[in-house]
Amino acid sequence: MGMESEVPESGGGIRRRNCVCTKDDFLPEESFKSWGNYANALRQTPTRLIERALSRSNDEAELEAKSRSHHEMKKTLTWWDLIWFGMGAVIGAGIFVLTGLEASQDAGPAVVLSYAVSGVSALLSVFCYTEFAVEIPVAGGSFAYLRVELGDFVAFIAAGNILLEYVIGGAAVARSWTSYFATLLNFKPDKFLITAHGLAKGYNQLDPIAVAVCFIICIIAIRSTKGSSRLNYVASIIHIVVIVFIIICGLIKADTKNYTPFTPFGARGIFKASAVLFFAYVGFDAVSTMAEETKDPARDIPIGLVGSMVITTTVYCLLAITLCLMQPYQSIDPNAPFSVAFKAVGWSWAQYIVAAGALKGMTSVLLVGAVGQARYLTHIARTHMMPPWFSYVDEKTGTPVNATAVMMSATAIIAFFTKLEILSNLLSISTLFIFMLVALALLVRRYYVSGVTTNANRNKLIICLLLILASSIATAAYWGLSEKGWIAYCFTLPIWFSATAGICIFIPQARNPKLWGVPLVPWLPSLSIAINIFLLGSIDKDSFIRFAGWTGFLLAYYFFFGLHASYDTAKEFEKSKGWKNNIEEGNGTSNVVVSKDVPIAPVASGN
Repeated sequence: MGMESEVPESGGGIRRRNCVCTKDDFLPEESFKSWGNYANALRQTPTRLIERALSRSNDEAELEAKSRSHHEMKKTLTWWDLIWFGMGAVIGAGIFVLTGLEASQDAGPAVVLSYAVSGVSALLSVFCYTEFAVEIPVAGGSFAYLRVELGDFVAFIAAGNILLEYVIGGAAVARSWTSYFATLLNFKPDKFLITAHGLAKGYNQLDPIAVAVCFIICIIAIRSTKGSSRLNYVASIIHIVVIVFIIICGLIKADTKNYTPFTPFGARGIFKASAVLFFAYVGFDAVSTMAEETKDPARDIPIGLVGSMVITTTVYCLLAITLCLMQPYQSIDPNAPFSVAFKAVGWSWAQYIVAAGALKGMTSVLLVGAVGQARYLTHIARTHMMPPWFSYVDEKTGTPVNATAVMMSATAIIAFFTKLEILSNLLSISTLFIFMLVALALLVRRYYVSGVTTNANRNKLIICLLLILASSIATAAYWGLSEKGWIAYCFTLPIWFSATAGICIFIPQARNPKLWGVPLVPWLPSLSIAINIFLLGSIDKDSFIRFAGWTGFLLAYYFFFGLHASYDTAKEFEKSKGWKNNIEEGNGTSNVVVSKDVPIAPVASGN
């Protein structure tokens, strides 16, 4: 791809090359200059891994990393844009597809409680994201936040799952777009799918329309962030009007008898549905990646993120109530629930309005997802954990062109082959895992600052965090394995409460938020950790197997490429800025902060 790229030189300067794309655009680091260098780097993998796992970035380093994209992104967004981006990112395929599936199979009319549980979990995560986004307004989102507080290694694993989340989410929405488009034209949902008999089941219904939609969205996202915001704004307004129509007209045809029984599948069904319905909230974290393009992050981000999530949760609950009042849960169609519900009550004409509204909503989700996922990849590439070619920002459009094109291409390929049912659970597990890590990172941010927190308080914090994680995992595991047991909860819940109270009472906060802070710390982030892990315990085994396979692939890439690239980049900038290692008193690790990367731990001789 013709472009002007940047590569650090040994002196810390920038070497520019015009209109060329070579190996150095992807692997410019010293470890990949020759096969001998690469072999030497592989031999040093254990030493380098320990260093990068213990290395933490800082706020200033993440902000300065923006300079590696050649051009800055344009600050054009306000809180009003962010609210509409937030709703556009979230209200889409989840509510129009999964509501019927979970109401009919897992929760019954109590699906409204499932949405409420998922909404509370998402809102807790929103608070955690907001504090980070205000103080570290960069495109990296949760990757940058985790890199600052939990180190490079954890951040990379999370980053891989973030990218997987966006690709799978976009593919799922693109497939649903085709189904609702067919419904709008009065065809069956699978009318435009092409069956390939030689492929495995679940991957053999090809969707060329989904590919075309991804291509169009890619072009829009590349041209302008503000333009994307305007299009999303218009689409979201139309979408909200349709949702209001569904709620009002649906309640006119409501029958309270359909709400009996309210919980046919019991509490277990409610939480099982809640874990799957978390898919419907995926996307709000894309708004945090737009902090770099926000005019006033301290004001706009809290209003945009929290406001959009409160509105979204309210809308979801009202739609769930409406659907279950229109039809008995046994009769709800799992593929097109709202359209079929209106047809069942004698308003067949309304199905076309529902289909049009769904298309508008899913278009917004795809657009905001394309914008968000490209910014994640851009910031990851700035650290050289991914090839720096992805970090290029176009001077004219102010958008990350390469990252957008590659991510939407991957989305289109998966959408072409893979059914929604296969995608939704894997998407939820990646999202819940990331949200749990962000809440954990917020506790670390508030209670541990190198050079401020004493060793005793640091050790207390580690113990309390381990107890919070262990008790949450034990609670989720017991819930998943025991159908009627309750004795274990008498141990796990008090341990979680005591560990959280221990942080609150015995460990002083080492850092106060500068501009906007999460309330009720440590209780709110600790509760976010517990709920996210609990919902993970309700997801099926096959999804965890796929998640483990993807994580294994990420580890292989990191050990062979990402680790050595980020290591060399850190060393290069340390050398160019002339930093020297300063050993903390009573601590065997260094606290070096380099200008454009991470604090550097001591390096073994010969590196």
